[in-house]
Amino acid sequence: MQFLKVGLIGAGVFGGYHAGKIAASVRTDFAGIFDPDTERAKTLSGKHETQAFGLLEDLFSVCDAVLVACPATYHEDMVGRAIDAGLHVLVEKPLALNGAAAVELARRADAKGVVLQVGHQERLVMQAMGFFDIEEKPLMIEAFREGPPAPDGRAGDVSVIWDLMIHDLDLVARLMGRAEAVSGQGTRHHSEHIDAAMAQLQLAEGGRAVVTASRAADTHRRQMKLVYPSGQIDMNFLTRTVVNTTGYTIKADISKELPDPLGAADEAFFAACLGERETPIPGREAAEAVRLAELVETTALQTIGA
Repeated sequence: MQFLKVGLIGAGVFGGYHAGKIAASVRTDFAGIFDPDTERAKTLSGKHETQAFGLLEDLFSVCDAVLVACPATYHEDMVGRAIDAGLHVLVEKPLALNGAAAVELARRADAKGVVLQVGHQERLVMQAMGFFDIEEKPLMIEAFREGPPAPDGRAGDVSVIWDLMIHDLDLVARLMGRAEAVSGQGTRHHSEHIDAAMAQLQLAEGGRAVVTASRAADTHRRQMKLVYPSGQIDMNFLTRTVVNTTGYTIKADISKELPDPLGAADEAFFAACLGERETPIPGREAAEAVRLAELVETTALQTIGA
């Protein structure tokens, strides 16, 4: 069997998650880890019996592919350098922090003939539930993704729009197509960035979506309502309950079919790099979520005078 030599950029919390997936895969050789915090890189590499690299280029030299799990502000640079080195790339969301850069990264990956996959693994969840099998487009989507501040300050380098909302923006784009009008509102609470936001999207084919995200809420909330010509689906992802008046089958509990969405996304990436399948979350599609997030943030900042 052919093995994929995979490196990891970033030895933080999400880097640790991905390191476990790389080490456990039957498709991969774990080539090494790069993190500017050399001690953190050494600790994680020791746990998985691989090498810590002090220079990014040295890691690139022993890899076929890399997973980028560093803070979002560095994604564009890390992904671009990996593509230029001829490597396949899986990057945690967001692909970049502006739409033009995301489109350009996807173009460069296609031109190089390398896989570029983005960490919107909730697409795999929606697929397993049956949403991508519905033959109608939603007329309207309302999505809520709320919770208290992260105790470790995770993702504090960006707003909640890039941290949490972008997941639902990607799902809206996947289910409804391109938005032609986008606006946002936001407030700051515990960080210098927007911590709670609402986006309104008017879709090119006439549908609309309202997406709410907060990392300043008292309790967790993760719900989505989708209105179709044939009925309505109300999904509570926390309680795994669904109310469905359409004629389509939606599975509320997919824990048996998809027990580990992150692991499934990583395995799909490894398989795509080895030519076994197409990536389920290509960069050229994920770039649309970046465009939407940029528009939401730009208009939301205007509402708070920033």
